[in-house]
This record gives sequence, structure tokens and C-alpha cells, in this order.
Amino acid sequence: MQGVAAADGENGVTDGELVEPCGKTVARAKIDMSNSHASRSTREPMHARREMLRYLGYRGQAITPDLETRISEVAARCEEIARPMAVWRTFPPEAVRLPGNDIVRHLDGAIEVVLMAVTLGHGVDRELRRLSLTDPLEQVIFDAAATAAVERLADKTEAEIRTEAAERGLFCSWRFSPGYGDLPLDVQPDVLARLNAARRLGITYTRSHLMVPTKSVTAVIGVHAIPQEGVADACDVCNLSAGCERAWTESRCGGGSC
Repeated sequence: MQGVAAADGENGVTDGELVEPCGKTVARAKIDMSNSHASRSTREPMHARREMLRYLGYRGQAITPDLETRISEVAARCEEIARPMAVWRTFPPEAVRLPGNDIVRHLDGAIEVVLMAVTLGHGVDRELRRLSLTDPLEQVIFDAAATAAVERLADKTEAEIRTEAAERGLFCSWRFSPGYGDLPLDVQPDVLARLNAARRLGITYTRSHLMVPTKSVTAVIGVHAIPQEGVADACDVCNLSAGCERAWTESRCGGGSC
């Protein structure tokens, strides 16, 4: 299933719709991450607020009404500025060769390998740069909102991949991103190229293999014929897990966000 998201109005396609002529690639023009269609207000979903506070280092401190209002307003503006987009593509296992022992174990027994990429778009980066010059405190809050938003987008995209696999009677492993365990960041160019992410999502990378826009995530998911029991999760292969205060709590980041 070869899917390419068209621009607004192009071929009658609008944001959120999908053109699927043939093949195994799926692309979303824009994904609504909200819990309701009314979330453009300052009342962000509760799970999103919790994630924002976690990225801000919240440990149960009292929050003043003024700061509460500011956090909500910044979260709403982040949602307005962000243009969430995602693409994924399915490959036979032999077509995806990735370095490192952790990813080999992660994909062991997979009958398909899914590469995925998500981004909030360049507008978020521009706003972060603007705030760094005009309001450093608001930049910190906006950065936390954007980090929480891109993780929610990755979660939603992974859930769609799982649903598609389940409809075929298959099962997915959790997503494994470059930088987890011993999978190096220098695989990023190949992952992005295979997804044609520069054209579809506008994602490029720096000489140090960091993605631009910065609020972007790539990942690898194994698709299996049988459920995977006793499979390690991202915290088990995270290089920071030994000293991570969240690794064994309900607020664990799942890897890659510490």
C-alpha cells in the first residue's frame, strides 16, 4: 500500500485524509492529537498536561494560578503552531540491516519491519528560537509542551501501526528509536531516506545526525506472527536507565526522552 499525503485541496485531499494507490507506505498529512475537537482552547487534555509537567521537572510543587494559566496558554499555542505529520513503511526483515545487538534482539523473529517517522513541523522550531530571544521561561514551557506533543504523536502513530497489523492477525513489538541501546544515531540518514521523509515530512538531519525539525521521532517496529512475551522495553536498553529516577515508576519515559 503506497500512501502519499497530498496538500490541502490537492486531488480533493484535505488534512487527515489518505491517498493509498498501492504498496506499503502510509503517510498522514496531519494527525489530530487532541482528545476532543474542542481542545484548541487553553484546556489541554489531562494526560498531555501531566507529560508537560514531567518534562518541566515537576515533583509535586505548588503551582501558582498565574503559572497554571501560562502553562495552559503555552500548550494551546503549541497545538496551534504544530503541524503533526507521520509516515511509515513496511519492509521484509532482510531488507533492513541495522547495526547493534539490541536491535537484532528486538527484531528477532519478525516477519516484517516497520520504519516510522513523525514530526511537529518547522513552525515549532521557529517559535522556540523566537522565545529563546524574547522569553526564556516561556521557551522552557513551550519546549516541554512540544516534547510531550511529539511523544503523543509517536504513540498515536504506533497505535495505528498496531491496529493495521492486528487487522491482519499480526502482533507488534514496541517502537525502538535510533539512540536506544547500541543502535547509533548515524542510522538516521538511512531511515529518513527509506521513508522519503525530507519530501513527505520536511525532516532533514545535521552532521551529528540530529533531526530538523527538532521535535521529530523515528523508530523501528517488528511485526510478528505470534505475540511477543517477556520482551524487554525501552527502559531495559536505555543507556541512562541505571541512574534514572523514572525508570521504575509510572511516569517512566519509555526511553529516549530522559
